Amino acid sequence: MTISLANLKAHLNITADDDDELLQDKIDAASEWIAIYTGVPIDAPDTPAPFDEATRQLAAHLFENREATMVGVTAQALPFGLLDLLNPYREWAF
Repeated sequence: MTISLANLKAHLNITADDDDELLQDKIDAASEWIAIYTGVPIDAPDTPAPFDEATRQLAAHLFENREATMVGVTAQALPFGLLDLLNPYREWAF
């Protein structure tokens, strides 16, 4: 399920290496959040393609919105469509 640093940088159209450590942290955080949300382990084999897209979207969101509070802009909690990508694979437990 984990995407590569190069893959996220291509998604964000970033060519410099200045933020590589920060970007990797965002990939790790997004992967962990998705694993907890879906109940599917981070290192599960053969994860569906929507997991990769969700990881890219969430990592990009975390990178581009680094603060919990923003002034003068409309904020969103999660990228549009992120939960739509993951909900079909979520393991529900009651």
